[in-house]
Amino acid sequence: METTLPLERPDPTTPPARYRWLQEHEPVARVVGADGTPAWLVTSYELVAAGLADPRLGLTPPGVEVDERASLFRDGPAHTRLRRLVARAFTPRRIAELAPRIETLADRHVAALVAAAQDGPADLVDLLSAPLAVGSLGLLLGVDLDDHPRFRGLVDDALRADPMAAAGDPALLAEAERAWGALTAFTADLVVAARERPGDDLLSALVQIRDADDGRLGDGELVALVTVLLAAGGLTVQGGLAVAVVRLLADDLLAGLADRPDVPELVDELVRRAGVEVFPRWAQEDLVLGDVTIAVGEKVLLRLEAANHDPARFADPEALRPGRAGPHLGFGRGPHHCLGAALARVELTAALTALSRRAPGLRLAVPVADIPWHRGEVDSGPMMLMLRT
Repeated sequence: METTLPLERPDPTTPPARYRWLQEHEPVARVVGADGTPAWLVTSYELVAAGLADPRLGLTPPGVEVDERASLFRDGPAHTRLRRLVARAFTPRRIAELAPRIETLADRHVAALVAAAQDGPADLVDLLSAPLAVGSLGLLLGVDLDDHPRFRGLVDDALRADPMAAAGDPALLAEAERAWGALTAFTADLVVAARERPGDDLLSALVQIRDADDGRLGDGELVALVTVLLAAGGLTVQGGLAVAVVRLLADDLLAGLADRPDVPELVDELVRRAGVEVFPRWAQEDLVLGDVTIAVGEKVLLRLEAANHDPARFADPEALRPGRAGPHLGFGRGPHHCLGAALARVELTAALTALSRRAPGLRLAVPVADIPWHRGEVDSGPMMLMLRT
């Protein structure tokens, strides 16, 4: 039976039931996308993990040139160089030093959410998820984004105008290009300011990086890198936090969370269930994945959500079980593993802990089925999440 995307999903917080059948019978399946184009859909944990680490699966079709400024979306030596340079500034120590400030930021936004909820349903996305994601990235980059009221609007416009979803619509594509162009111009101004007035922050460190073999990050590379961090990091945490709250409220786990000794492990389980995806891959040469031959140039969809709910890897995968043995794929794997994984964990832990302490009695204002949901090619989550006390 031919599989057509998107798959039916009666519950937005639960993977499509079709994944289970595919994992058992056809873990690498031929599918047709919503735009009518064919692809291979990979759903088993073992094969998704293998595909993420396979250099023969790249982020662009073979023969397609990628602007040198978009090195994060390149493969091979160009991408390796960028990751090596960025890793020298994007350190665990830097993230750990930010943790107390992110906790303070989370507590402030939770207090605003709780105050608003006293007068009726309040939107967690608008009052907590989005401003915490933006504010935390500002702390990381050394930019007080509260002083840039248009910044969040720029990010929101760019994220709504998904270039991948707009590919077949000239009007939508033009709007996506306009929105991303505006965000890129804003980012370019941040890079110029960091060059002129460097401080003790990630952006200043990136600006000053030099390497005997690799030179330095050019302005184009810096702008592209910071734009991706702002946009992708903002949406991932915004959606991931909202999904986590839905899950915790559904399982009656929010109250008392702050006093649990296994909060990091619980957060890791919430990341496993969050449903973030990776960009499509393209076969750079003929290869075999599982027992399926994939031809050069064919599109491959490595589904993290399916892999992270594979019963062959995770017993009772729908349950939240902190401390599960072995790693999940919530932040990807291989050369394109998420740069902001450590920051995302800090943000989620800070927000959920603050919610548990300040508002243990929060509850959903509408049934889960009535929550408006954004589901893009990569990120997904509630567009708004109304809560009441």
